[in-house]
Amino acid sequence: MNWRIPLSDVDFDDAELQAVTDVLKSKWLTMGAETQRFEQAFASFIGVKHAFAVSNATVALHLANAALGIGAGDEVLVPSLTFVATANAVKYTGATPVFVDITSKDDLSISPTAIEAAITPATKAITVMHYGGYLCDMEAINAIAGKHHLAVIEDAAHAPGTELNGKKAGTFSDAACFSFFSNKNLVTGEGGMIVTDRDDLADKIRLMRSHGMTTLTWDRHKGHAHSYDVVALGYNYRIDEIRSALGLTQLGKLPKNNERRREITNWYRAQLSEVDELTIPYLQRPGLSAAHLFPILLDSKIDRTAFIDQMKQRGIQTSIHYPPIHQFTYYRQQNGKNNKSLPLTESVGQREVTLPLYPTMSAEDVKQVVNAIKDSISSAHK
Repeated sequence: MNWRIPLSDVDFDDAELQAVTDVLKSKWLTMGAETQRFEQAFASFIGVKHAFAVSNATVALHLANAALGIGAGDEVLVPSLTFVATANAVKYTGATPVFVDITSKDDLSISPTAIEAAITPATKAITVMHYGGYLCDMEAINAIAGKHHLAVIEDAAHAPGTELNGKKAGTFSDAACFSFFSNKNLVTGEGGMIVTDRDDLADKIRLMRSHGMTTLTWDRHKGHAHSYDVVALGYNYRIDEIRSALGLTQLGKLPKNNERRREITNWYRAQLSEVDELTIPYLQRPGLSAAHLFPILLDSKIDRTAFIDQMKQRGIQTSIHYPPIHQFTYYRQQNGKNNKSLPLTESVGQREVTLPLYPTMSAEDVKQVVNAIKDSISSAHK
């Protein structure tokens, strides 16, 4: 469908074209020097010691869980209001994801109070997700983790550049994972990054990313080694040079594009403040958001499906972030009688709609979306 205003768009120009062309001309396409430059630049941007580029954020989450020694018999507390990969990555290790409710309709992030209530002797770690680019209450969550001797993983797929008191998302945990999917703030198509300040985790991640091998093809190509040993069970989770070149170029644009996202978010907030039939989360969240998403919550008297269809008729693409994971067929079957109700998550899961938000949006685009919202709400009352 040809949308008048799509949900997201990519800020690509001649810089990305040139970066990819340079890689093709080099004839070295697999993980090498460009990836190393990308990793170093990303680590510097976030403010961490170690960064490892990988093929996507899902494998980054798997590596984070695996490097922390999470496995069969362990439980990891996770939000249900997130993309399913957050929970799937726990399952890949043989451990059990335990779903935790959100804080409120104003704060769609995992609740510290609900986290503490869900801890059992089997709990090994807490995975948080910085929903929409808004930082979770990491002070409270880390206090709980320290009290109970739990590891913390940040799913920072929405949050490259999110910041509080000079610290960026990705620096509040044992390991953090970022996504560079096509709708993210930093885009490589597929791709991701796992970061950590822990040297022991970095050593494990470095091995597990590439088959547990002690040297890589790039090392041998540069004459730094002539063979390799395999010292651990690993995976092929490598990124390639083309995507690393895109990532390095996009990283240079990220601060400006995040600032633009925040500006667009403020336009939305100002113009939607007069619409009574919806709620806007995160109005009072402290810190600097990456503003990845602009979610709204429709009043219960509005039929969400009808509203989305009305927006579609007006050429405006919307989405839902997210259908709660614990209500998916697979996880209902897995959890059986242990599938607990998460009232706030379930309520938001029925009412949330995500509006278009991307750096190249204009003030006129936002005005068109807001006008479409007003018209669509009028047509979507139950």
